[in-house]
Amino acid sequence: MEGARLALEGGARIIQLRDKQATTRQLVQTGLSLRELTRQYGAILIVNDRLDVALAIEANGVHLGQDDMPPALARKVAGENFLIGVSAETVEEARQAEADGADYLGVGPMFATATKPDAGVPVGPERLRAIKQAVSIPVFGIGGITLENTGAVLEAGADGICVISAIMGAADPTEATRRFVDMIAQQGAGFKV
Repeated sequence: MEGARLALEGGARIIQLRDKQATTRQLVQTGLSLRELTRQYGAILIVNDRLDVALAIEANGVHLGQDDMPPALARKVAGENFLIGVSAETVEEARQAEADGADYLGVGPMFATATKPDAGVPVGPERLRAIKQAVSIPVFGIGGITLENTGAVLEAGADGICVISAIMGAADPTEATRRFVDMIAQQGAGFKV
């Protein structure tokens, strides 16, 4: 919770609740606290994988992987005013997600990442560029993103980036977040909600 607060203080506009080991009750408890925190900062809360938890805690949306609930079914359950993001590694997955009603895509992993060991082989900024050219919805780069390689991801056309380790592992997470936010602003990128 403290890490989320520090990132929000640094200018993060979206926080994702992701905990593959937590029970449903634990996710709900953490999610309710995060929801209150994100409301205080006027930020968006997205729940990874779990539409039920996202709806229960009144999150702004859910992020779905390729093995999770299909986006079209999630849209049917959640309604039109709910953000649905989908992970995509290929142009075909991206086009399908958009056709199924996704609001945005998470493309990656951009680079090798220790945070998500099951992420697979890095797809790199060039794959993000191809996906961005194939769809009309916002595209976020995810996985292994650092201050040093953010420029390449943004130059490939990313509307934003998703970062965990480079912020939470920093000596000053608030300052690290500010630096990422500044880089995004300098590139003219940014996800408008």
